[in-house]
Amino acid sequence: MEDKKLHVAVLMGGWSAEREVSLVSGKAVCKALEELGHRITVIDVTKDIGAILKPLTDKANKPDVIFNALHGTGGEDGVIQGILEIIGIPYTHSGVTASALAMDKPLTKIAVEKYGVRCAEGKTVTRDDLKRDGYPLPPPFVLKPPAEGSSVGVRIVQKGDNLDFVDSEWTYGESVLVEKFIPGRELTVALLGEKGKARALAVTELRPHSGFYDYKNKYTDGMTEHLLPAPVPAEIYDACLRMGEAAYAAIGCQGAARIDIRWDDTMPGTTGLYFLEINTQPGLTPLSLVPEQAAFMKMSFNELISWMLEHPTRPA
Repeated sequence: MEDKKLHVAVLMGGWSAEREVSLVSGKAVCKALEELGHRITVIDVTKDIGAILKPLTDKANKPDVIFNALHGTGGEDGVIQGILEIIGIPYTHSGVTASALAMDKPLTKIAVEKYGVRCAEGKTVTRDDLKRDGYPLPPPFVLKPPAEGSSVGVRIVQKGDNLDFVDSEWTYGESVLVEKFIPGRELTVALLGEKGKARALAVTELRPHSGFYDYKNKYTDGMTEHLLPAPVPAEIYDACLRMGEAAYAAIGCQGAARIDIRWDDTMPGTTGLYFLEINTQPGLTPLSLVPEQAAFMKMSFNELISWMLEHPTRPA
C-alpha cells in the first residue's frame, strides 16, 4: 500500500471545544499527504450530515480512505465513526466502540482497571451534588468533564477553594468526574497498533512552566517543556510503556493513541503510577506528543501519516 497513491478525505474542524486544534492537525496531515503524492478532499465537518456525506458517497469520486483529524465531541466519541461505518470506507484511528468508551472517562477507568491498570480514586457526581454537599473528596481533588479531551474544563480544587464556578462557569453538562489529586510528575506514552494490540513508543515527561498541563499549556508554544525520553528510573519507564499497552488493549483501540499518567515519585517502586486517560485521536500539531515520540523512534511525520493510512479501521 506504501507506493499506491490514494484518494484521501481529511475530516477536520468539527464543533467541539477542540475545533481549532483539529484544524491545525488537519492542516499538518494535508501537507504530509500532498508531499506523499496522495489526492486530498478536505471536509470541514459540521452538524450538516448531508454536507459530510456528499463528497464521501460520490460514486465517481469516492475516497479510498478517510483520515479522521477531528478532536473532541462528535469527532472521537463514536459519533462520526458510526457515520463512517455506514458509508463503508476505511478510516483512521479507533472504531465506534473504542472511541465511545475512551471518551467516557468513568467507563474507561472501569475497563482499564480490569486489565490491572491503577487509576486515581474517584467518582461521578452531579453539579447539584457539589452545590448541595460541597467537597466530594478531601482536597486537593480534580474536577473534570466526563467526556471532553485536551484537559478542557479540568479544575484542581485546593483546600479553601469554593465551588461556585460549577454554577457560573461549568458548561460541560450535569455530570462531573471527581478524582483524587495525584502529586508529582506528568508522563505520557504514545502507542501505535491495531486490533487492540499496540507497541508503546516512548515516555515523555511534561513540565509546564506554570500551573498544570491544561489546554493552554498543551497548545501554546513555549509553555511546557517536553523531556524525551523522560528522566525517570528504568523501572518506571518500562512500567509506563506496559501501562499504555494494557490500556490500549482494554479499550480495543486501532491505529494511534496516547495515554496520560501521573507519577507520585515519593511512592516506592511503581506504586505511585496512576493512569489518567487515553486519547484515541491524539493531536498532530507541531506541539503534539505522538509525532514527537515517533520522531524520537526515527519515524518522520510523513512516515507516521503513511503508517496511519495503512492501519485504518475497516468497517464491518
